[in-house]
Amino acid sequence: MFYRRKLIFALLQLFEGSLEKTRLQKLLFLLTQKQLKKEYDFIPYKFGCFSFSVQADLVAMIRKGMLAEDGATLVKNDKVEYYNQLKESDKKLLLEVKALYGKMGSQALIKHTYINYPYFAINSEIITEILSQEEACRVSDAKPTNNTTALFTIGYEGISLEEYLNKLIKNDVAVLVDVRKNPLSQKFGFSKTQLGNYCGSLGIKYVHIPEVGIDSNQRQDLNTQADYDKLFAEYKSKNLMESVLSQEKILNLVIEFKRVGLTCFEADICQCHRKPLAEAVARLPDFPLEIKHI
Repeated sequence: MFYRRKLIFALLQLFEGSLEKTRLQKLLFLLTQKQLKKEYDFIPYKFGCFSFSVQADLVAMIRKGMLAEDGATLVKNDKVEYYNQLKESDKKLLLEVKALYGKMGSQALIKHTYINYPYFAINSEIITEILSQEEACRVSDAKPTNNTTALFTIGYEGISLEEYLNKLIKNDVAVLVDVRKNPLSQKFGFSKTQLGNYCGSLGIKYVHIPEVGIDSNQRQDLNTQADYDKLFAEYKSKNLMESVLSQEKILNLVIEFKRVGLTCFEADICQCHRKPLAEAVARLPDFPLEIKHI
């Protein structure tokens, strides 16, 4: 079993085997804020801090029969002792979280996280029900806003879905353009339909433009930077010359929405075609454009 899932079971174990779903998300969030290496990342969602990855793990464990749903409550089904399987540092943090927040109900936990972590409340649909006007202003001040025009590039290699989405939110990206030829991924959250749905739930428009991608057979045997440079030289001379209309489509999105991100897999911008693509879009006439790699 993944270590992160053991953390969920251990938390349930400390609460006599059951927790409301909202309390579980909030308690896990408060736990991760104390961890040096977070097992889960969170995003600002409809009711505050939320993790799609936690939700996916819960669904998987319900399907396996290890957890059961009782209305809005999750119940630990098995008798396995998970707490003692954790690192000593996490055992200590779990006990600390229970001592500090264990008696708080869902509403109290929501309010606590809104007040102490205002960024994670910026997309809340219930903020006026939870916070005073002054407290709500702090949340409003935490919302990233930027009216300047920019073309971003972002890769998802080596980061979680939530960390990736937070980069988009914190840079106030309005439109995400997927520039993969084949937008499929074995990594949770990054196949076309999933990524589009997650972006849409955060108010970020998702667009797929496969015409500016690179065929997977061209990406085989890339072992050195020289291999990548050779690939991108061919990409510039052939693919970019044949996809001017698609580049203009990207530019039109920038003109309309101001802050647009190009996304692909690679973390290293020098090993991804989104760099020469962004540079080609920025060279299109009559529109000076700043490129930012995030």
